[in-house]
Amino acid sequence: MEIKVNYLDNLRLEAKFDDFTVVSDQPVRYKGDGSAPGPFDYFLASSAMCAAYFVKVYCNARDIPTDNIRLSQNNIVDPENRYKQIFKIQVELPEDISDKDRQGIIRSIDRCTVKKVVQTGPDFQIEVVENLDEDAQALLNVGSSDNTSTYIEGKDLPLEQTIANMTGILADLGMKIEIASWRNIVPHVWSLHVRDTAAHMCFTNGKGATKEAALASALGEFIERLNCNFFYNDQYFGQDVANSEFVHYPNEKWFQPGPEGELPEGILDDYCLGIYNPDGELLGTHLFDTNSGTPERGICSIPYVRQSDGETVYFPSNLIENLFLSNGMSAGNTLQEAQVQCLSEILERAVKKEIIENEIALPDVPDEVLAKYPDIVEGLNALEEQGFPVLVKDASLGGQFPVISVTVMNPKTGGVFACFGAHPSFQVALERSLTELMQGRSFEGLNDLPAPTFNTMAVTEPNNYVEHFIDSSGVVSWRFFSAKSDYDFVEWDFSGTNEEEAKALFGIISDMGKECYMAVFEDLGAPVCRILVPGYSEVYPVEDLVWDNTNMALAFREDILNLHRLNEEQLASLVERLEEAELDVYMTIVTLIGIEFDENTVWGQLTILELKLLIYLALGELEDALELVEMFRQFNDNTVERGLFYQAMQAALEATLDEELELEDYLYNFRRMFGNEVMDAVVGSIDGSVRFYGLEETSMNLEGLDRHLKMIESYKKLHAARAKAAGL
Repeated sequence: MEIKVNYLDNLRLEAKFDDFTVVSDQPVRYKGDGSAPGPFDYFLASSAMCAAYFVKVYCNARDIPTDNIRLSQNNIVDPENRYKQIFKIQVELPEDISDKDRQGIIRSIDRCTVKKVVQTGPDFQIEVVENLDEDAQALLNVGSSDNTSTYIEGKDLPLEQTIANMTGILADLGMKIEIASWRNIVPHVWSLHVRDTAAHMCFTNGKGATKEAALASALGEFIERLNCNFFYNDQYFGQDVANSEFVHYPNEKWFQPGPEGELPEGILDDYCLGIYNPDGELLGTHLFDTNSGTPERGICSIPYVRQSDGETVYFPSNLIENLFLSNGMSAGNTLQEAQVQCLSEILERAVKKEIIENEIALPDVPDEVLAKYPDIVEGLNALEEQGFPVLVKDASLGGQFPVISVTVMNPKTGGVFACFGAHPSFQVALERSLTELMQGRSFEGLNDLPAPTFNTMAVTEPNNYVEHFIDSSGVVSWRFFSAKSDYDFVEWDFSGTNEEEAKALFGIISDMGKECYMAVFEDLGAPVCRILVPGYSEVYPVEDLVWDNTNMALAFREDILNLHRLNEEQLASLVERLEEAELDVYMTIVTLIGIEFDENTVWGQLTILELKLLIYLALGELEDALELVEMFRQFNDNTVERGLFYQAMQAALEATLDEELELEDYLYNFRRMFGNEVMDAVVGSIDGSVRFYGLEETSMNLEGLDRHLKMIESYKKLHAARAKAAGL
């Protein structure tokens, strides 16, 4: 994590990281103003709070209340060496906590991250750089110091060269990437989380059998998602980019819908139209892109090459963003390497979907076959030793597809977690399935797994597949675990050179009667491809283009951002449109309009329900507001402070609307209960003198929305690189 420090007045300092700011000072006796804790005080507090956090996690997992648990820490300084200290942590536990849980709580404190870092002894490397913001590679310096070259199956260059090439690309873009976390709790299974230090919504996860393989995986995924604009999928790019010569790619084309909104000539082909517009319901107006928010420009479309005959077909960017998520995109050292990864991913997810939805029982991979891969067996055995039974199954459906499944069971909770991996090599597919299983996970994280079911509807429900796609946390059928498999085991092998493997994988899809469409992006210096297989590789249902399209943002974005400047007629129109749209009232405004608000603000937590509530208050529609206040409080997962505001609001509205009550009679005790600040806001919201309490004023210029502006700055780096490569 990168922490940037700014100098304030006198000895005050400001540390900025993530979405937070911490201010430190020094005591008056040290020439400070005593206005804030000192840096060392924060350090001491961090270990105590970290210990308390792990106690809380332990207790939450076992439904143990923490109301009567208290924890304290004292640092005892050695009089001969003030840098040698004892941190004495004491915890006070209620008498009714069992001896087993007492010991468990003590062990949980021992897991404190701050404690472990201090005990291990961090290395401090101090250096001078010319420009902090441009030192893009500094945080990725984790490779080996010698000149070794490590080749792994499926990669056309050694890992060290791959990592160097990718960090060079990111440095050229001016993106500073940091490794936020590492995991290696099972032998030969590594994973990590990397992110842009300036825009944390730009992040990827990597996995592999070694540290270097995991880092190469994460960087490759980062570059693939940059090239395919995935980090910015549903986000508003701002007016500068929206009105520039191109929005997504220099070779994009814009098509105008017909007079009645009809699909224009030139986008998609007959094969795709048969899939995406079978009933003639899809209109061109459904396909305006969310990112630019400029329907007047038309439908932004990206050229893809149809693999059956080499013809170029234009796909609306809106269609890609709405249906495919990250499925079918990959970076590689060579185009063929990227194609193999891309096609393997498509087949993995399609086969996984077929197995889950059809409740297929798969054959076990025999022990004698697993024994050929001792490193993988060691990782599997480590899970078994921790009390997690593991099933390794052949998911090739009789040798048709290069797919393996590794599933872990948790007897403590009754949950299961089914992961799949695909690659032309049996070994690589097996390794990917295991590393995917443990990517970013702790053993405690395996306590949150869903239980299997015999309920077919729960398994086949569309959102279940989306959950499986996002993090493999969807529900699995008990039929999946049957000892009587629907297919025989096949020790398949599709391996060869990357060129041969890509040809074989394209052939599998072609033999199913499917068309592949591919776009290649090489502007940033590495070959990246995105492959679409209409009717096969979508994550979301095709109907979403008409009924749940993300460009619904275009109907609301400008009014919501200008909320404070809308008159009563405009507010009434906005809330009427929100009602007519029949959207999920618990959808966040972040999701609705594609703006990254700071999640620690009221805007960041704001839902459609709360927005409608605040509009009704501003309009003086108090009965409608009261109805929504009751809904908000019933299902509130907002902050405690916001919950208290609406508790006070409900009481005040009920007193106001009841003809037999007078609000004035209750204000004295309302103020004693909720405080003057809250009650001033409540009374002001009711009488109209306070509008949209808690929401900072903004506009389409996005002033004050630092998180979103950081995302736009990140995209502008990419946009500028594309313009330069295209000679624009």
